[in-house]
Amino acid sequence: MRVFITGATGFIGSQITAKLLSAGHEVLGLTRSVRGVAALEAAGAAAHRGDIDDLDSLRAGAADSDAVIHTAFDHDFSRYAANCEKDRRAIAALGEALGRGARPLIITSVTGIGSSAPGEPAAEGHLDLAHPIPRVASEQAGEALKAEGVNVITVRLPQVHDTVRQGLISPFIDIARAKGVSAYLGAGANRFSAAHVSDVARLYRLALEGGHRNARYHAVAEEGVTLRAIAEVLGAGLGVPVVSIPEHEAGDHFGYMAPFAGLDLIASSAWTRDQLGWTPEGPDLLSDLRAMEYTPLQAG
Repeated sequence: MRVFITGATGFIGSQITAKLLSAGHEVLGLTRSVRGVAALEAAGAAAHRGDIDDLDSLRAGAADSDAVIHTAFDHDFSRYAANCEKDRRAIAALGEALGRGARPLIITSVTGIGSSAPGEPAAEGHLDLAHPIPRVASEQAGEALKAEGVNVITVRLPQVHDTVRQGLISPFIDIARAKGVSAYLGAGANRFSAAHVSDVARLYRLALEGGHRNARYHAVAEEGVTLRAIAEVLGAGLGVPVVSIPEHEAGDHFGYMAPFAGLDLIASSAWTRDQLGWTPEGPDLLSDLRAMEYTPLQAG
């Protein structure tokens, strides 16, 4: 199968590229740089110049492929809502190029969109198109394409991690460095679901090869890790105190990340595992955080 991958040189996309090539697929990878072209060609993939702001480049790559895996996303969380709208436009352009039929468009969302009630794990079968999380724009775009006959498959992501990057947690590490303390809100009992990047990449391959038309899958290895446990590991790695921050001080301490600091993002992948035979094998989140190379802050 010839697969067009957006974000093909990125954190998740590069691993998807490798897994698809190993499985005998052809990969056409979107890249905006000469360095990206070189990386894709060195891996054995073909390069397609463009980016997610260039909708014509997206349409051209999709039109020339048997399937699309869309992982590219602007992870500037200070502009999160605007970047989610950018993703909406990218998904619409990709779906327009694929059109009605069997060719799958695998889009990326977040597990929080599957939350139905406080304290309940997000589930694959739940979708609230009025969800307050801005990333719902991606699924709204997907649902619009489904109504037009496009085969849209959604992969929802938790905190995807290795020893270098950890989704929402990476900005919290930067904040802990800057503030000199590793903080959580209140009791720190709210949780983030998580999965190792290699397991996530394998799920995309399984969704491509055996996914159901218009299905939603959760790339969740751990249903929930508390923010207090995360903060304690970060504090130990950075050599800074671990503190609880009152909720009314969240904005002052966490800045643009404050809306994420109190979220309870637990999620289940039971249906995904049953349907695709997906069994996570990678390290857990706290193990990867402990294995990171930290530069402890030096006393003044």
